Amino acid sequence: MGKPRLRPYFPILTEKFLHPILKIKKWLRYTAAVFMVFALIVGGMIIYLRTQSLPVAAISQTSQMLDLQGHVIDTFHAGENRRSVPLAEISHYVIDATLAIEDRRFYDHRGFDMKGMARAVMVNVQSLSTRQGASTLTQQLARNLYLTHERTWQRKMKEAMYTAQLEMRYSKDEILGMYLNQIYYGHGSYGIEAAAMMYFNKHASELSLAESAMLAGIPKGPKYYSPYLDMKNAKDRQLTILQAMLEGGSITSEQADAAYAEVLNFQALGSGEQEGFAPYFRDYIRYIAVDKLGINEQMLNEGGITIYTTLDSVAQAAAEEVIAKGIPESSEQQAALIAIDPRSGYIKAMVGGRSYKKNQFNRVFANTRQPGSSFKPLLYLTALQSRFMTPATRFKSEPTIFSYDEGRKTYEPHNYGDKYANDLIDMRKAIASSDNIYAVNTIMTIGADKVIDTARKLGIKSSMQPVPSLALGTFPVSPFEMASAFGTFANGGTHVEPIAILRIEDRKGQVLYEAKHNAVQAIAPAEAYVMTSLMESVFEEGGTGSRVSSIIKRPVAGKTGTTPTDAWMVGYTPELATAVWVGYDKDRKLTVAEAYRAAPMFAKFTEQTLASVPPKIFPIPEGVVNVYIDPESGKLAAASCANRRLEAFLSGTEPTEVCGEPAAVDDRNEKDDVKAEKSRSWWSDLKRWWTD
Repeated sequence: MGKPRLRPYFPILTEKFLHPILKIKKWLRYTAAVFMVFALIVGGMIIYLRTQSLPVAAISQTSQMLDLQGHVIDTFHAGENRRSVPLAEISHYVIDATLAIEDRRFYDHRGFDMKGMARAVMVNVQSLSTRQGASTLTQQLARNLYLTHERTWQRKMKEAMYTAQLEMRYSKDEILGMYLNQIYYGHGSYGIEAAAMMYFNKHASELSLAESAMLAGIPKGPKYYSPYLDMKNAKDRQLTILQAMLEGGSITSEQADAAYAEVLNFQALGSGEQEGFAPYFRDYIRYIAVDKLGINEQMLNEGGITIYTTLDSVAQAAAEEVIAKGIPESSEQQAALIAIDPRSGYIKAMVGGRSYKKNQFNRVFANTRQPGSSFKPLLYLTALQSRFMTPATRFKSEPTIFSYDEGRKTYEPHNYGDKYANDLIDMRKAIASSDNIYAVNTIMTIGADKVIDTARKLGIKSSMQPVPSLALGTFPVSPFEMASAFGTFANGGTHVEPIAILRIEDRKGQVLYEAKHNAVQAIAPAEAYVMTSLMESVFEEGGTGSRVSSIIKRPVAGKTGTTPTDAWMVGYTPELATAVWVGYDKDRKLTVAEAYRAAPMFAKFTEQTLASVPPKIFPIPEGVVNVYIDPESGKLAAASCANRRLEAFLSGTEPTEVCGEPAAVDDRNEKDDVKAEKSRSWWSDLKRWWTD
């Protein structure tokens, strides 16, 4: 028998079984090739994206100015109010609300949410609209950081590339933090910190659930969902977000209901504290930072720097209040106040005028005003230093014509209101009553050049001429200079250069500038104390500042000053040196009532600022001797003298002649001195007790 003949059936088997298998193999090979090519492309793209740098994001950061307590008193920005904060300093309600409404699968995807895209397509097809987007937070961040919002394929491709790069380079928390610090919340505020401050005057870390849900709804359409522009839309959006948070499980239904019912306390738009607080000081800080320290304007406006200042918010509020209430609203009279801590040089308060909106000229630094008699303490300090004069030195208070320049010129000063003692008076009486005749006698005795030298040591740089009228403060100085000079007396003779900026840090916290404490022993502590003792009389009975003595409940020294167009009160406690000036910008003469406004401002400001500070006496240093003198003769007073006064002298300059019986000399160890001093003010009693 022969073999079976299968050949006629082979084509049928091949067609039925082998060809499909061959096709499958071919398709598998093709698919594998395509997959490999795709994998190579994807791998190459990943490698490429990892090696490429992201574009530089030109995102400006708002710079801040802080007061001494760390409160923000101003911000600087170039149109975009932005202040970045770490994610840890953002309320978790903000984070939950943002993720719930913008990208609830944020921590599950790698920059592109495929499920979200599919869901958005279905919703949009069903509604025949594009009302639901599918951009993730990372995509939005990439678009806002590096791209425009134009609708082109080229832009979409770049967005996808930058999104992938962001996911490769940063963690999810870092991306979320960048997003919350970059997104626009309307009305010029970029980032959650700026938005929280603008809408609620709170830090981002302090936002409640209701506030967070309100803010989280604004970025979708700031013009549509801003509570300032449409409260109904804003509340509807807030409700949508609360429902999304409820669905996501981050809050309970009770929390959602309570948050929606909560009445939010919005700030009036554009009326934040920094808008009107310490405007003259803010301008001064900007001037110092840019013109003196060389901080670039762009860095100030966009660099996110922090400027730590010396401003004391309590002192500043008191200063603004006394200036506002000290002059009738209808008056055109102006005022300026500057307060400095004499121990540190810190500028604690600054008011350069009554209305910054009407006039930005800072009168604190105007060296166009005559200080009048408030300059005399520098004159008498020079006299004490010369040892030619002491507090017991007497001149006759009467109309006098003085000759100078080797007799070629004359000078005829007058007392205010032509009031004279017509008798011999000593230095304490001359300071308390502001006697001009005594002052000119003093400068003629010691020399005007020496007075100018003293002024320079105490920080006064304004131009002066060595003429007799210098004794009466006829050469203009600024309130800033006067406060700085008087601070030297308060600080025991040590002059500390005034400081307004403590330090400046960049956005990373690196120190760009730090102030140095520039202190110089300008005069001896004993000289400063004797002058302080003399100036305390200004606030005692018969002194030119006695009318405000009832306001001040602590030891204080100072000097008034009055010219036809200017009125001053410059004084100090151990903690605060303050200069107050009142007058008109156009040299208009002052009425008596207008001239009396400076002293009450000084007194009220001092008491309000130091209300929480216990009263302190001025400590008596070495080199001071207290003796009883007879004011009528200037000699040492015996115990039997009916009218005797305890007076402070520089050691070695006290009187040696005795009036009546042997003098009672205070060796600062005898307790009966305290009893004998009861005729003086209560703080003088305290001062004697301290010394003994």
